[in-house]
Amino acid sequence: MSIAGVSLLCGAPVWAVSLSTIGPAQPIPAGVMPAELNATELTAAEMSAAGSSTLVPLMAADMQARGDVISKIDAPASGAAPVGKPLDDMQFVKQATESGRMEIRAAQEALPQLKDPALKQVAEMLVGDHGGANERLGKLAETKDWPVPGPAAPMSAPPSGTASSDFDAKFTAEMIAGHERSVALYRAQATGGEDKDLRKYAKDTLPTIEKHLAELRRLQK
Repeated sequence: MSIAGVSLLCGAPVWAVSLSTIGPAQPIPAGVMPAELNATELTAAEMSAAGSSTLVPLMAADMQARGDVISKIDAPASGAAPVGKPLDDMQFVKQATESGRMEIRAAQEALPQLKDPALKQVAEMLVGDHGGANERLGKLAETKDWPVPGPAAPMSAPPSGTASSDFDAKFTAEMIAGHERSVALYRAQATGGEDKDLRKYAKDTLPTIEKHLAELRRLQK
């Protein structure tokens, strides 16, 4: 049975292009449906006259064009967020968690080296407050099936008494810079985050971070 006959039995339309229009050596434009090349549906007699050498390339071009359209629809956009969760909220969870852990670790390691009693109190406050904030954020992420970064490897603090003479000043400056970044991060999330529960968490936690920043600035020398 000829290809034309098989196509008629299957009930699928067969498309052809006038050879006088495009010429025998002119390729079919990629990604264009044969219908857009002024194609017409052939009758049984016309298909028999055209022959398989003309119909096969046209049918293949039709299938390829349809396949390209489907693949473009099904393919996810590069860097797209998982379905149902905006990337910005998950990015906040990641950054806030890692930032809190870094500040906790820095304060814990600095405590044996700090000389100013008031600065030691602030460092202890940082450990407690950021630890509580990270615990609340972790529980919130768990209820929503959001990923949370794994804990970083612990670092051993230098032996007591080995801190430089300007250790307090360096620690204070580093904590101020870190808290300025955290304040900006939490403010953006509190006002522009998509998830309402995460916005509330950021709004409730922001005053604590702002308090840390104010205390650190007050003690900066």
